[in-house]
Amino acid sequence: MERTRLVFSGSGGQGVITAAIILANAAVLFDNKNAIQSQSYGAAARGGATRTDIIINDSEIFFPKVIQPNILVSLTQESYNKFAPIIRPGGLLLVDSKYVDIQKKVDAKHITLPMFDTVMKEIGKPIVFNICMLGALIGISNLVKPASILKVLETTIPEDFMEMNKKALELGMEMGKKEK
Repeated sequence: MERTRLVFSGSGGQGVITAAIILANAAVLFDNKNAIQSQSYGAAARGGATRTDIIINDSEIFFPKVIQPNILVSLTQESYNKFAPIIRPGGLLLVDSKYVDIQKKVDAKHITLPMFDTVMKEIGKPIVFNICMLGALIGISNLVKPASILKVLETTIPEDFMEMNKKALELGMEMGKKEK
């Protein structure tokens, strides 16, 4: 596997950092890969701009910051406008159709999915939007095994919320696989 550099971006409260931590843990704990995750927040924890970097590789990782991501996920227009220019040419740009209006200014494969609307229609609770996004990314990229994500979820979230998270992951993977 080549080194995969990812940036998840959005607004505080959308769970992009939680999704990144889950992805990095799945890669390290269950898929026998190296991973590193770091984050930065905007002016406010809730509602401010949020960015988290993830690097996944089979070999050692020497620098924790992502300069040009292979994969950029933007869940708000503000984060799309700010981070779309940094994507590596030929990379993958994943956005939510409710919150982001794509402007094809970058050399990347653009994928727009109705992740938020699907979560609201099928589950009715926005708290699993990030898990749906993670499922879509896994469905598109196969970065880690879906079972690895589920194992991390089982160890980090209360049991009462597991079914909802599992359904959100599956909904995302279905959408992502259609875009492959």
